[in-house]
Amino acid sequence: MKIAIIGAGKWGQALYHAYSQDNDVVISSRNSKDIDNFVSMEEALKYEYLVLAIPAQFVRGWLEENFVDNGQNILVAAKGIETSTGAFLNDIYGAFVSADRLAYISGPSFAAEVQQSLPTALMISSTNMDLAQTYADALPSFIKGYVSDDVVGAEVSGAYKNVIAIAGGVCDGLGLGNNARAALISRGLVEMTRFGEAFGAKAETFLSLGGAGDLFLTASSTLSRNYRVGLGLAKGQSMDEILEALGEVAEGVPTAKALHKIATDKEIYLPIASEVYAMIEMGKDPLESVKDLLH
Repeated sequence: MKIAIIGAGKWGQALYHAYSQDNDVVISSRNSKDIDNFVSMEEALKYEYLVLAIPAQFVRGWLEENFVDNGQNILVAAKGIETSTGAFLNDIYGAFVSADRLAYISGPSFAAEVQQSLPTALMISSTNMDLAQTYADALPSFIKGYVSDDVVGAEVSGAYKNVIAIAGGVCDGLGLGNNARAALISRGLVEMTRFGEAFGAKAETFLSLGGAGDLFLTASSTLSRNYRVGLGLAKGQSMDEILEALGEVAEGVPTAKALHKIATDKEIYLPIASEVYAMIEMGKDPLESVKDLLH
């Protein structure tokens, strides 16, 4: 396959490494980078198969300013919910490209380990199962590809797990123990399933690679940016300090704000996400959040 990766951050470069194993792949981004097969945005957009690794909060602006519809198929590689509107990524991309040309990648996949060709399994979701299978079949031998038609479930789980990961970092940062983290992640899985079902997602999707698989990974490792946000909160650091030290996008932060807005508007009970929002936006003491979750 001829594939163009757009977005040259750590995840974009990891996907470039993965898809380059058996395919003809180029990569592009807003700013030029010293990477093999780096091309202009104009050239990248001519490819039939695209992989877009653009952070969720920048997707709409990028599409409005850069996207030219040449009939391309798109694999969306970001995870998150737009803070300003509460829109899912499939809603945003759907305004520019028909659903049958869109697919979404999810699952346990730290960029650093993909770059090292370490084994994992990922899920490609789309309303067009042939397209999902095409992107799955193009994955390298060290990644097992599965397919799903539950786009909303993949979207919600991919975004929500980042918020639970912040809570996981808080839990470990406070030294609350393994039992507490396991309880938190389990209840987090229940919470994000409940949220997803409110939007028509299938419950079984949340037990899949894109749901439980990604959640278990992200909520318990310092390789996770969102988990490190939680560690910083537990230490009493301000959000400005945490994000400056991180030096990267932590999608769980804006997603927590988006979830709070949606939960308020639609009256959905999201206790863990609500406490993460309170810590991020209102400076609530993490120990107070833990006490409130236990009552």
